[in-house]
Amino acid sequence: MLMSYDRKSLSVKNLCVVPKHFFVREIIEERKPLAATARRAGWIGCNILLSQVPDSGKIFFVRDGKPLPKESVLDKWQQTLFLRNESTEGRGWLIEVMKCVDLLRKQEFNLEDVYAFESRLSQIYPGNNNVKPKIRQQLQVLRDNGYLKFVSRGHYRLSRSP
Repeated sequence: MLMSYDRKSLSVKNLCVVPKHFFVREIIEERKPLAATARRAGWIGCNILLSQVPDSGKIFFVRDGKPLPKESVLDKWQQTLFLRNESTEGRGWLIEVMKCVDLLRKQEFNLEDVYAFESRLSQIYPGNNNVKPKIRQQLQVLRDNGYLKFVSRGHYRLSRSP
């Protein structure tokens, strides 16, 4: 849970939750181990890179000081629960493709729009030599789980508002 608040008015400005199924290796940044002179010498902490979490993984209860309707919060939570059933690697790919779709900032998009992220995905997954087929596969999984709607050949629509 993440919260920001206004100290003067003692009010919550934003309250957000990132469900655990969005915690994949790509959003965890390892920090340097503590120095040998530290009480917990060698301990390694981490940072959570919230910028690497797709918009659908940031579920707000309160946004800009206004509580959101319970139904919309629950709907957003339900929309990505299918990720819990995926393997760690499968979740990573799905989340990366979800982030690519988020970056398009469009309700409707084409397969070619997502293919534009091929080099980015190749850098994240250098061992995969079939990135375009993997993108298509992940879009199918997102479609099958109701995250996207298939409009026509190579054309998709988000099931949620951007």
